[in-house]
Amino acid sequence: MPSSHAELIIVGTGMAGVGLARALRRQSDTRSICLISADSGDDYSKPLLSTAFAKRLPPERLAQRNANELADSLDARVLTQTTVSQLDAAHHSLRLADGQALGYDRLVLATGAEPRVPMAIPDPLKPRCFTVNNLDDYRCFHRALGATPARVAVIGAGLVGCEFANDLHAGGHEVSVIAPDATPLSRLLPAPLGRALGEAFLEAGIRLALGRTLKTMALNDDDGVTLTLDNEDSLTVDVLLMATGLAPRIALAEAAGLTVSASGIQVDRQLRTSHPDIHALGDVACVDGINAMYVQPLQASAQALAATLAGTPTAVRFGAWPVIVKTPLLPVVAYPPTQPPERWRIEGEGGDMTAIAEDRDGRLIGFALTGGCVRRKVELSRAAPTLLG
Repeated sequence: MPSSHAELIIVGTGMAGVGLARALRRQSDTRSICLISADSGDDYSKPLLSTAFAKRLPPERLAQRNANELADSLDARVLTQTTVSQLDAAHHSLRLADGQALGYDRLVLATGAEPRVPMAIPDPLKPRCFTVNNLDDYRCFHRALGATPARVAVIGAGLVGCEFANDLHAGGHEVSVIAPDATPLSRLLPAPLGRALGEAFLEAGIRLALGRTLKTMALNDDDGVTLTLDNEDSLTVDVLLMATGLAPRIALAEAAGLTVSASGIQVDRQLRTSHPDIHALGDVACVDGINAMYVQPLQASAQALAATLAGTPTAVRFGAWPVIVKTPLLPVVAYPPTQPPERWRIEGEGGDMTAIAEDRDGRLIGFALTGGCVRRKVELSRAAPTLLG
């Protein structure tokens, strides 16, 4: 038998899980809530993780509340540094890593996504290699960089890699970006706009090794790390930040027999999984075939699920919400099409460019903007199809 019970258990205390609990309490929902956090459970804004170095913010400045204060504000129980080892959907119970069993009436999986690290890190180099996906990660990375400028290799030129490269550069560090992509943000931007961002990085002094992969890494005699690329070029750094993508944390749900895919836990428009008393929310959820790992879809999902759990079944809707990339060296806004476009119609020059993704009938299905052209985001968002209408 479970040692304790909550009417609602939320696994995950990121923006999704905490946002859902807040939305329920704003509706005067009085059910018992237990939130389970694999980390310290501090309440913080995740977007700050990739802007904090430029703002010279130490980790303690990022946390708005600690776990105890969060629990008080939500009138909820918050378990920290706690992992769930097993989900028994048939018996409405969770088994924790320490052996404790928890029962629930409704369960929400808000376990987020975890960094993909596509290479094996040798044990001696693990203290030099980091991923930053939560505040605890940021604490470790901040500590490793120390008080003086460091040489940092960012592995990956996607959204996380580019934002951190810009932020670390603004924080005074020497930054190199290594990625197999030919241009930065290749999943969000057509090549001409990606090249414009790359040129802005280069002009600022960020080193780019694009179209390259990391072949070897080794400690050297000067307490640095020597990186050798696939073309035999080498560079020396102090630390590495792995920014090679995110994968939804589906293992718990998959082991419990819920329907999952590489895109996440499969849920309907009311965020129900294949079990009627279990919902999924945030980066781990694939909603009607769409996994949108951005703030606005997450917030919309939390509001819709709160209404559903409170007794008003509500289908989540995602608008035409563009991604605002935090790269002040060259502002970028992108609304990537959900299907490969027939063509990209590109206007502008230098760093100020507009790219319109069109289908075969010439209809706008997405867009990308850089520099001064980001002011067109409202106009083009109104003309674009919704992500999930």
